[in-house]
Amino acid sequence: MTIVIVIALLGVLAALASAGVFMLQRPRQGEPDRVADKRMARALAVRVGLSVTIFLLILLAWKLGWIAPKGLPTGR
Repeated sequence: MTIVIVIALLGVLAALASAGVFMLQRPRQGEPDRVADKRMARALAVRVGLSVTIFLLILLAWKLGWIAPKGLPTGR
């Protein structure tokens, strides 16, 4: 489960980086600005989708008992 979450977090970072690149790129010759905007929006949508998936995977792993919350010790 840890490996899946780490890979998904790397995917989130990659999607965020690609959205930044699409935002900073100048449009190619004869290409309207809308194409770059759509690519950037798609990359950001992938990032949000991966983030929601990670959150749901963590909740599922907690519910199945694969992971357990470990807070600060209390009552000292």
